[in-house]
Amino acid sequence: MIEMTLGEIAAAVGGAVHGDPSSVVSGPVEFDSRNMVDGGLFIAFAGEHVDGHDFVESAIRAGATAVMTTRVMDVPGVVVRDPLAALGALAAAAIRRLPDVTTIGVTGSSGKTSTKDLLAQVLPALGRTIAPPGSYNNELGYPYTVLRADAETRFLVLEASARGIGHIRYLSEIAPPRIGVVLNVGSAHLGEFGSRAAIAQAKGELVEALPTDGVAVLNADDDAVLDMRSRTAARVVTTGESADADVGARDVQVDDLGRAAFSLLWRGDSAPVRLRLSGAHHVPNALSAAAVALECGLPLPDVAAALSAAVARSPWRMEVRERDDGVLVVNDAYNANPESMRAALKTLAGIGRDRHGRTFALLGHMAELGADSVAEHDALGRLAVRLDISRLIAIGDVARPIALGAALEGSWNGEASWAADADAALQMVRRDLRPGDVVLVKASRAARLERLAQAVLEDGSSTRPRGER
Repeated sequence: MIEMTLGEIAAAVGGAVHGDPSSVVSGPVEFDSRNMVDGGLFIAFAGEHVDGHDFVESAIRAGATAVMTTRVMDVPGVVVRDPLAALGALAAAAIRRLPDVTTIGVTGSSGKTSTKDLLAQVLPALGRTIAPPGSYNNELGYPYTVLRADAETRFLVLEASARGIGHIRYLSEIAPPRIGVVLNVGSAHLGEFGSRAAIAQAKGELVEALPTDGVAVLNADDDAVLDMRSRTAARVVTTGESADADVGARDVQVDDLGRAAFSLLWRGDSAPVRLRLSGAHHVPNALSAAAVALECGLPLPDVAAALSAAVARSPWRMEVRERDDGVLVVNDAYNANPESMRAALKTLAGIGRDRHGRTFALLGHMAELGADSVAEHDALGRLAVRLDISRLIAIGDVARPIALGAALEGSWNGEASWAADADAALQMVRRDLRPGDVVLVKASRAARLERLAQAVLEDGSSTRPRGER
């Protein structure tokens, strides 16, 4: 964070100073005392199970200059009524002092984290780039990331999520983007929004926030995204495999680990890209990242080279590892929605075909689908049949319709089963798995199936990452 005095911080957030108002905060803002460093500001959030006020002394011992709390503590600080609102206000004040930073917002029903990870590896060729760690994309993570920027920062990449109308508008008011990327409109959080049209309305708030000299990067292969052209005053740049996309991909091919190679097209020129990320669904993410980098001034060959060198940075997203016995495990357990589930299953099927091995899909539930939950899970099981997945195990009560849908689809030589929990699924897999098989583990975050993927890996004496070319 840029240097600010306690007095300036208090003025920005509408709080009251406790201590010397001229004390300077020179380090980052943290809400976990274990991450505190010298000169930083510790914000105490009172959660359902943990109260940050109990860790104020630990934060000071770790080097915090001051704290932000809801009550006076016996240390220097700023007292506020609502720490979360204060965090947003502080981020807004800080970014206003950095007029030379290009702020880039990324949203979409899926692919946000992968795309911001690509941007975090492409844009540094042009200057210091700040991007969120993991999926820091809500009213806490968004301003937290903004406050990582300082006077040396040239690009600030922000991931914006929404669970309702107005959420992205609020985030964009904290740090207004100059470049806005909308990846897709899918079914994630459908139960909360009620319709795909409402999801599109929420995602489009990002491009509505762009200035007239800004740039909206829109996926031309998604009609709901392309329709957002009418909602922005910014210049529109389209991406996709459609012939009229401004930044396009041609001749997409996928190797035996599901990694895509393609020709990146822009203004009549082309450059080869060979992604290290598994899954053809990363192609549109890469195109969006390319469009941003090109708009920021990176030459096309350099964009293609940076995309080809980029690796998966956030855990449990199509993370591919191989056991000593040749079993390949694809850990995509960070989160799930119907679109990402379908993409993962198609990648699994493709890898299995290329490796001539059996394919195992260990699938937990997809959360927040509302009234569409049973139908979407059922459809997923039927897709597994059509993709000729060798073995399907649905895990947990909510995921049971996956197994039922597969069983009802018919004309399948594979086997669909249901397991009450991850431990039961692991026992099933252990009985059937043999060298050369490919295992996909995927579910929504609440299922915590990354532990299952790790257990399958640990059944091999050692493992090694796959994906290096």
